[in-house]
Amino acid sequence: MRPVSVWQWSPWGLLLCLLCSSCLGSPSPSTAPEKRAGSQGLRFRLVGFPRKPFEGRVEIQRAGEWGTICDDDFTLQAAHVLCRELGFTEATGWTHSAKYGPGTGRIWLDNLSCSGTEQSVTDCTSRGWGNSDCTHDEDAGVICKDQRLPGFSDSNVIEARMRLKGGAHPGEGRVEVLKAGTWGTVCDRKWDLHAASVVCRELGFGTAREALRGARMGQGMGAIHLSEVRCSGQEPSLWKCPHKNITAEDCSHVQDAAVRCNLPYTGLETKIRLSGGRSRYEGRVEVQIGGPGSLRWGLICGDDWGTLEAMVACRQLGLGYANHGLQETWYWDSGNITEIVMSGVRCTGAELSLDQCAHHGTHIACKRTETRFTAGVICSETASDLLLHSALVQETAYIEDRPLHMLYCAAEENCLARSAHLANWPYGHRRLLRFSSQIHNLGRADFRPKAGRHSWVWHECHGHYHSMDIFTHYDILTPNGTKVAEGHKASFCLEDTECQEDVSKRYECANFGEQGITVGCWDLYRHDIDCQWIDITDVKPGNYILQVVINPNFEVAESDYTNNAMKCNCKYDGHRIWVHNCHLDDAFSEEANKRFERYPGQTSNQIV
Repeated sequence: MRPVSVWQWSPWGLLLCLLCSSCLGSPSPSTAPEKRAGSQGLRFRLVGFPRKPFEGRVEIQRAGEWGTICDDDFTLQAAHVLCRELGFTEATGWTHSAKYGPGTGRIWLDNLSCSGTEQSVTDCTSRGWGNSDCTHDEDAGVICKDQRLPGFSDSNVIEARMRLKGGAHPGEGRVEVLKAGTWGTVCDRKWDLHAASVVCRELGFGTAREALRGARMGQGMGAIHLSEVRCSGQEPSLWKCPHKNITAEDCSHVQDAAVRCNLPYTGLETKIRLSGGRSRYEGRVEVQIGGPGSLRWGLICGDDWGTLEAMVACRQLGLGYANHGLQETWYWDSGNITEIVMSGVRCTGAELSLDQCAHHGTHIACKRTETRFTAGVICSETASDLLLHSALVQETAYIEDRPLHMLYCAAEENCLARSAHLANWPYGHRRLLRFSSQIHNLGRADFRPKAGRHSWVWHECHGHYHSMDIFTHYDILTPNGTKVAEGHKASFCLEDTECQEDVSKRYECANFGEQGITVGCWDLYRHDIDCQWIDITDVKPGNYILQVVINPNFEVAESDYTNNAMKCNCKYDGHRIWVHNCHLDDAFSEEANKRFERYPGQTSNQIV
């Protein structure tokens, strides 16, 4: 049975709500991109937590003062108008009851009523500017379609420059800022609560609780954009604070600044608990369901329960990340709780609570109904975080025509395209796109295979153990995302090839040693080893995307999965290949796609 989502949600919008039934069947909105005279003097922004760039609490600046919109009488038609004010083509949903957190200051609009075709929010009816009987617990939010109006000038739109990385809890993490399309960190010199509060407020949180120094939320990678930031605490953006532009000698990533923000109380942790574990960080998951007077605790079906679902459970519990998501919990006593009350749970891994994930609703469908097969977790305050060195992929990519008689081991391990099985072995060759991959662990815990050594699989042909079935996916895609060639990399050997100056190697594959990647170290797979390729024998000349995804099946918990993918432009003429513009770190984000080059004649859905 397919899971039915009980929430209207976008993949990374975490505080979401049900669509109002009166919103369904609304007319298609106008998409006129021109500036509206009625909007002059107003500025708009989306804020709140957690969210993607096209959703959030709507705030309007009027007469120099920011304020919110009350959700009374708010509809999808009003959301359409506001999304166009923000530069998006239309709305796909809206939220009520401060689902992105309550704002502060004025509530500018109440009882806002729009037909959906207005050129400006000022053309809609309301109680008048600043006339409201609401509280900020009723702040409205919108979910816009992730598509920009053509030719839209965003001088009246304020966007946060939308981020924190590496934190175990919402509202905390390493501070990263956007400059010239590239994300970079902030040096912790002179870092204090005033600067941290500017960051928290820009992201839609309250003030800062802590200003953290010394890479307390892990080290970043790449550029360090700012140093010696000095804020009064009232600035609208960190970029508005006096600061020093960084130079190579000024700072290193061991000095990356981080924050912990004050968050509104949600009470989500009261609806989940663990039982039977040896510590408060592990146990069988129990959730509370029902309404007033009929509340009861129950278990979750273990079918298909995995790392992503466990990540959400640990986050809701306030226990950080998930080390493991367990489908069998027979070794933990369930006490007197035996009823399964949730099944078919499917999470993106970023939700704040399990009831925001897709699931079967009130209809329970569980293949194994015994309590021993219910869901469990082991949580941890730290996790690994893998990133691919994208520049190395670009620098080392080349084509090799490799004779079939040298590919028997690769064929045995399914490293060739399906058509290779029909080849006239051992005659002929396969055309391979080869490149090196260097994978760094920038998290706060070592990256270890999910399976212990006792269950690793020995491969006689190559003479090594596989500690993970699939460690990396390699794909060649058309510009519209259709896969035309693929490869995969089992973790032949996860080890510390090299480390930062102050870090010692811990993992080495020789002599059946422990496998893993230490924090601050990296594992290098050279371009000249078996299966470090994509078989492109059947690929026709054209313009493509080379995509590499690390830990694609989420077998091992990480603090951030959004930076596990890398994309490159790829042009193939049938004889040679050009790979360039490789970028990772939210490779599927709006910022990355803006930077992604289109060749002349190439659109988003065709190959020339």
